[in-house]
Amino acid sequence: MKQSEKQESIILTAEGYLELETELKELKDVRRPEVIKSLKEARALGDLSENSDYDAARNEQAQVESRIKELEYKLEHAVIADGSKCDTVNVGNTVIITYDDGEKEEYKIVGSLEADPFENKISNESPIGKAIIGHKAGETVQVISPNGNFDVIISEIK
Repeated sequence: MKQSEKQESIILTAEGYLELETELKELKDVRRPEVIKSLKEARALGDLSENSDYDAARNEQAQVESRIKELEYKLEHAVIADGSKCDTVNVGNTVIITYDDGEKEEYKIVGSLEADPFENKISNESPIGKAIIGHKAGETVQVISPNGNFDVIISEIK
């Protein structure tokens, strides 16, 4: 296989996959027809060279079509992670970790597209994610981070 033929796989949880599917359906079934209607209405106003409504509708159409292509690519190359099949930390698992100071945190391990630290969803590519993937509950692992290394204990895998 040539380098240019290599396909990138995108790791998603089942929930993340469904969110992307829902957004794609919304764009195709609702937003695209709305934009087409706006374009027709703006075109009916006459001179297109100085028609700001037409320009805005064309820009919106470009954004919608671009997002549709992006979502189709992501869904086509998605690999759905199922964290329930093993006793080690993997994408799709929720884990409780204990820091060296005794503080406990619960995180859901997700693919990089779904990461949202405000919802305690961390990427498998984040420093903590990288460190705990493949380890079992009860293990102490070292997290290598830009702010310095520290240890965490994997208290529980859900």
